[in-house]
Amino acid sequence: MSSGRDGGRDGGRDTGRRGSHGENEKQHGTKRRRPRYRALSPLREHLREAFWFAPLLTCVGAVLLAGLTDLLDREIFAEASAAQTADTLLSFSSAAKSVVSTVSSAMLTFIGVVFSISLVSLQMAASQFSPRVLRLYVRSRLIKATFATCLATFVYTLLVQLGYDDTDDPSRAVSVPVVSTIVALAMVMLSLALFVLYVQATMRLLRVPHVIDRVTRESLQVLQDYRWLAPELGPTPGDVPSGPTLLHEGRGGVLRDVNIRWLIRVARRHDAVLYQVPRIGDFIAPGTPTVVVVGGSAPRPRRITTALNVGVDRTMHQDLSFGFRQLVDIAIRALSPAVNDPTTAVQAVDRIHQLLAVLAPVHLGELRHRDKDGAVRLVQPVPGWEATVDLAFTEVRICGAGQPQVTRRLAAALDDLLRITPEQRRAPLLLQRQLLERAVAASVHDEDNRVFALTPDRQGIG
Repeated sequence: MSSGRDGGRDGGRDTGRRGSHGENEKQHGTKRRRPRYRALSPLREHLREAFWFAPLLTCVGAVLLAGLTDLLDREIFAEASAAQTADTLLSFSSAAKSVVSTVSSAMLTFIGVVFSISLVSLQMAASQFSPRVLRLYVRSRLIKATFATCLATFVYTLLVQLGYDDTDDPSRAVSVPVVSTIVALAMVMLSLALFVLYVQATMRLLRVPHVIDRVTRESLQVLQDYRWLAPELGPTPGDVPSGPTLLHEGRGGVLRDVNIRWLIRVARRHDAVLYQVPRIGDFIAPGTPTVVVVGGSAPRPRRITTALNVGVDRTMHQDLSFGFRQLVDIAIRALSPAVNDPTTAVQAVDRIHQLLAVLAPVHLGELRHRDKDGAVRLVQPVPGWEATVDLAFTEVRICGAGQPQVTRRLAAALDDLLRITPEQRRAPLLLQRQLLERAVAASVHDEDNRVFALTPDRQGIG
């Protein structure tokens, strides 16, 4: 999305500063620092979105650990046989086998309990907050660690039982599961500790303030990554330059993120500049324009499609608007007649206010990614200030016009933002303030109640 009217002026000032900085670099003979894109790399985020990765990794580790402990048990039994103390170890064998067998059978039931709690938590979160917040549960490291550790304990104890000796004759036995039993007990203790933490974390995520706080912290991280790339921001042109337009050849879905490194490499190889057409979070179908190629030669569309991560839902790490979208969804669901919880809506407006206050002084323009030589290779559209303000307030204002607690909090947020926002960015906020007054006037007919509903209050109503 192109930025608002302030984008060109802000971009011009930023360009001037960058130009002056570039001249200083040339005068002093310093080399321009090569930009990094680790903060926006999609691989780490894809692995966090995938629930299978951690359990698979721990199961592989359990297989390797079972082989290692079996080897140690064989070494210990061989030394005990040489020292003629194998009978003592064999007397421990039956108790160790019983313990490991009990752990193996109980752990499968334990996994079912953990999985059942997760399903109930997901269902409650989807119905109470928003389906968009389910990603918090899928991305939770603690939930993954608990499930993966329990599954690894089950796999480990199962493999340990396969290596048991069925004989009590020291001359025929080859190992006694001493180390294996100790490790199995340690893994059980770890599973229990993680389970306690998992229950605590799940209870916290079922409380709306903690969900709102998690969404806000992730949004602030996205904004920090965006501000880290701010020196690469350029002025926003009115239209995308003309050039060959490449169409999407993959499956339809939401554009979750793009592989920036790959697109820069493709553009550099073809000596071109790629202007990304869809924003992160847009729905793209086969045949949708993806990039406009300026200069050089046009790459094959399939090479561009490879860099686009298309899925069924949005993700956070390259999407400046998705945090606002989740907070607004929580607020308007709380304001629905079925829920009727304006206090929750006020809590969401608190965080929307916080994010807009952080975003107010930040320039919103096109992200211009450069190659190792400093040449612009990829230009990405980002949401502008006006569009962000509309997203943050419009739906909450419409749904909460009849709730004085919400309108008073919206009035306080808008007045506060008007005080801290630069002059050239106040127009969207002033418009939202006027629309709020109109909405309250249409919903509240008594004059005294209208005055009360429009009185700014940071707590809504105490």
